[in-house]
Amino acid sequence: MTDNAIEAKFNQRVAFHKYSVAHITLFISFVLSGCTSLRGASRVIGSMLSFLELGQPVPSWYSGRLWLLRLGYYKLHREQEWADDWIWIVDHTVQSGSEKCLVILGVRQSKLPENELYLSYEDAEPIALLPVTHSNGEIVYRQLTQTIEKTGPPREIIGDHGTDIKSGIERFCRDHEQTCYIYDIKHKGAAILKRELKNDPHWSEFIQLAAQTGKKVQQTCLSALAPPNQRSKARYMNVDKLVKWGQEKLCYLDMLKSEPDDRFPPRQADDKLGWLNEYRDHLTEWQDLIEVVKTVEGYIKFVGIYHDSHIDLKEDPIFSPHTDRAKRVGEELLTFIEEQSLKAKPGERLLGSSEIIESVFGKLKNLEQDQVKSGFTAMLLSLAAVVSKTSHDVIQKALETVPTKKVFEWYKKNIGQSVQSKRKEIMSIARKTEQKWDQNTTVFLN
Repeated sequence: MTDNAIEAKFNQRVAFHKYSVAHITLFISFVLSGCTSLRGASRVIGSMLSFLELGQPVPSWYSGRLWLLRLGYYKLHREQEWADDWIWIVDHTVQSGSEKCLVILGVRQSKLPENELYLSYEDAEPIALLPVTHSNGEIVYRQLTQTIEKTGPPREIIGDHGTDIKSGIERFCRDHEQTCYIYDIKHKGAAILKRELKNDPHWSEFIQLAAQTGKKVQQTCLSALAPPNQRSKARYMNVDKLVKWGQEKLCYLDMLKSEPDDRFPPRQADDKLGWLNEYRDHLTEWQDLIEVVKTVEGYIKFVGIYHDSHIDLKEDPIFSPHTDRAKRVGEELLTFIEEQSLKAKPGERLLGSSEIIESVFGKLKNLEQDQVKSGFTAMLLSLAAVVSKTSHDVIQKALETVPTKKVFEWYKKNIGQSVQSKRKEIMSIARKTEQKWDQNTTVFLN
């Protein structure tokens, strides 16, 4: 591209905008695709424009934030086609405070990837963002019912078995016979692992010793051998990392007996990690248990739910539990998939994993950074900006049709006063009280 062509792109502006469509597209691309922070995107564009000697103005992070929110508002509110093959992916996102937001992403069955069901951000459409200060089955039911106005009743709703979500979806499905409720395979797997490991005294001892080991070695030459941090929430979704650590360190201790490593004195390594030898057989059993759960999760994410999907999985060579415990869990998962497959029509394929929505939540928290601690803010709209296609034309259409005023109106209506705003008010009252107290004290002393 010639210098004149580049200059022409930066001179193409949306009506009543200071910055060009190229400025705005670059900023949003850096944030959404490059995982750059808002301030980082502003600095990168400044460096790029300076290097190319284009003499163009550099947008501030705040301008970029408004562009992102306007794009999210546009994607969230644009008209969707009514159809009977919509799949709704639902879940709650929670931040600081008592608020929850029911998020509904949508994808058409007719537009699912043909070969595999791993959804990308571009495959999903933002259907609804519904913040509430309190949630239960009745509220979720009403939220789902009002969302019908946008897409029509869906063919499938996929989510976890959270009490309010499960109750609301089941009631919705009773009203709409064409809609089936599919339990996300990853949450099902995590629930099984939780049941199996929570009641296992050896597992409880293992995770306690692992946590103690992490503290003992973090400030020593053995810090590279420390176990991975254990999650305080949804910890049964990443137990595989801890088990893998245990097995790897056992192999390493075995190697040190014949091949000493100068970086880690064998006696010191054995002193801190030697307790793992007592769990050698348990680690093998846990690994087999985790492997069968992960295999089923991966299979269903790849092929979806359809008639006889449980039979195909059982006959697949990748499904090969070895221990009695893993075989029992494997049979339980096959029974679960068989029950789910009965909800599919002949020749139909349903989505079996809601992993895409968990990924979107992670992206939102990355965009919000420290604002996560302040509860929901207008940045919630950026969740809608993350998904579906973000082309040059989509960005231009969003800026032409969504004034900043609409973003503020949406925020005031749906979120209201944020936790951060309340915190500032309390601090202001405290300062005024403190000033009044100081004045009274001064008068008293005089």
